[in-house]
Amino acid sequence: MSINTSFTRLLGIRTPVVAAPMAGASGGALAAQVTAAGAFGFLAAGYLDPESLQKELALARGIFDLAASDRLPVGVGYLAWKLEKSMDAEAEEMLAVALDNHVQAIWLAFGVRIDKWIRYIRTYDESHRRTDPTLIFVQVSSVEDAVVAVKDWKVDVLVAQGNESGGHGYRAAPPLLTLVPSILQALPEGVTPLLAAGGLNDGRHVASLLILGADGVVLGTRFLATTESLYTEAQKRALVAARSGSTVRTMAFDRARGTLEWPEGVDGRALYNSTVKDMEEGVDIHIVKEKFKKGVQDSDPDRMLVWAGTGVDLISGVSDAKDIVQELHDVAVERFKVSREFYTGN
Repeated sequence: MSINTSFTRLLGIRTPVVAAPMAGASGGALAAQVTAAGAFGFLAAGYLDPESLQKELALARGIFDLAASDRLPVGVGYLAWKLEKSMDAEAEEMLAVALDNHVQAIWLAFGVRIDKWIRYIRTYDESHRRTDPTLIFVQVSSVEDAVVAVKDWKVDVLVAQGNESGGHGYRAAPPLLTLVPSILQALPEGVTPLLAAGGLNDGRHVASLLILGADGVVLGTRFLATTESLYTEAQKRALVAARSGSTVRTMAFDRARGTLEWPEGVDGRALYNSTVKDMEEGVDIHIVKEKFKKGVQDSDPDRMLVWAGTGVDLISGVSDAKDIVQELHDVAVERFKVSREFYTGN
């Protein structure tokens, strides 16, 4: 049984679930296996160079056993601020890696000139006479940004990221259950598929957000704990061991590793540990950096970085991506069946 939404129809998939592009975790294998299971997978350009990104895309293509000229049914997510800090030629080279591979979608987030990259992608498709143009996903955390993305930029898919999300996000973002209906209220009905992201980890979440009005959902943290994830075994164990109060929004890890070029208002949600504690207590930054570096080398959960959303306590183990997609689908369908009992038909 397929779940039918405007998003599943647009992508040609059976399950309205997306595996988020997560830098350092979402590679070609994870993206491909999620898509192969009936959902849609993104790999992350993140901090990769063009050669490394090409290798991940080649890996995905090999899993599907597709020719170089075939459309690749995965997406690539870009940090727009990384594109913007590069020379135009360098940024365009990074985008061209995905476009030359004819990926099905590109995801853009965290930038001040996202419209520039959208125009580049559209122009590329037009110049190559693509009959199936690249679908553009744009991530937003406010009603105002959602309206601009839909009405001015004409994006294909809108991703609403709530405050519960693991990894980077805007600290002022509303909770997801506030953000989604607020965006739906501000936009014409059915104009652009809306995906909900933030703290979602199981099929009950999928069903509840679809009933709320979203056309699909994005999961990140749940797909970190997969055999295909590029997270280390130590990071995966930390996710499984985490509890509901284990995450915190912080810039501690960005300070410790020197990734401080994120747009104003952005921080990250991760598992709380001594790296965060030391930052909060004012320990000398050089000491924190040294302890963090050693913690990463030693796979020390009390020092290393593990991005995670608020629903991390629902993860009970590491699984194959295809099994997670199937479980999400089956549980969501079951919850839809149960929900019918609340309607009497009067």
